[in-house]
Amino acid sequence: MILGLLSLCVLATDLEPVRIGDTGPHNAFTDLARADDKVYCAYREGDGHAYGADGKIRVLVRSRSSSWKPFALLEKESVDLRDPKLSVAPDGRVMLLCGGSYYEGRKLERMLTHVSFLEPGARDFSAPEPVVIDKRIRTEMDWLWRVTWHGKKGYGVVYQPKGGESEAHLVSTSDGVRYSRVAQLPIDGQPNEATLRFDERGRMVALVRREGADRAAHFGVAKAPYKEWSFRELPEQMGGPNVILLPDGRWLAAYRRYRPNGARTALALIGLDGSLRQLALAPSGGDTSYPGLLLEGDELLVSYYSSHEEKTCVYLLEADLQDLLAED
Repeated sequence: MILGLLSLCVLATDLEPVRIGDTGPHNAFTDLARADDKVYCAYREGDGHAYGADGKIRVLVRSRSSSWKPFALLEKESVDLRDPKLSVAPDGRVMLLCGGSYYEGRKLERMLTHVSFLEPGARDFSAPEPVVIDKRIRTEMDWLWRVTWHGKKGYGVVYQPKGGESEAHLVSTSDGVRYSRVAQLPIDGQPNEATLRFDERGRMVALVRREGADRAAHFGVAKAPYKEWSFRELPEQMGGPNVILLPDGRWLAAYRRYRPNGARTALALIGLDGSLRQLALAPSGGDTSYPGLLLEGDELLVSYYSSHEEKTCVYLLEADLQDLLAED
C-alpha cells in the first residue's frame, strides 16, 4: 500500500502500483495523456539516468478494457531523447515533447527540444523534430520542458542554463512547433523544470523546480496575458514537479521528495499561499519520480519511475481521489 506521511492521510485501498515499463536497462521520466478514449504513457529508455546509449522514447497505450501495450518507439540518431511530456492539441493530435541532448563523449554540447505528433486515427507518431524558439531568447541550451494547452494556445517554460545560473521564459505556441516569448519568470536560484496549468478563472499557475539558493520550489499565479507573476516559496525542494487542478479548486502536486534517507515520489496538496500538506508516498526509492497525472472523476492515475526494485522501472498507480484526500 501507499504509506501515509506525517500521519496526515492514509490511502485506504489495497491497490498496488503496477510495473508497466521495464524493457530497457533504465526506464524513466514518465507522463500520461488521454485521447480518443485511450490512455498513453510515455517514458525514456536508456542505459542509465544519463550517458551511455542515446535515449529513446517508449509510448504505451491502454483502452478501458485492455492492458498496456507497446505503441511507439521514437529515436533519433546521435540525439539523446529525454523526459517526454504528453499533451493533446486543440485539433485532437497527441503531442509528445522531449528534450534532445547532443553529446561529445560526456560533454553536453547543446540542447534542442523536439516534438512529435500522433494524428487522430494514426498508428504511429511522426519523427521527432526540433521546435523553433523565439530568436529573441534562443540559445544553444534551451529546454522547453512541458506544454499545457488553453483554448487554441499552448504554453510552456523554456529554461536556459547560463554559467551556473539559468533563466526561465514563458513562451506560447499555436502549432506546437514555433514558440514566442511572453515573459521571463521572476525567479532566482536556477529555475528549470516547470509545469503550467489553468484554474477555472483562466489564471495560469506555475510549479517550478529550483536548483540554486535554498532549492525550494516556487508556486505562482498570473492573469492573462500572463506577464505579471506572483510567486510564493514552498517549504521543500521538488524534482520533476507535476500539478493538476482538483474539482474542489485545490491543487494536487506529484514530485520527487528529497529526504535524508533517500528520495521518494510524493503526493501533496499545495497552495498559492505557499502552503503544502503531504498526502502520501508511492512505493519508490533511489532514482525516482517524474510523475504523470491524469484525473477522471474520482479515479487518479499516477505514472512514475523508481529504482526501489531490481532496476529502474516505470510504475502506474490507480487510486480513488476521495480515499487519498480522506483525513485520519
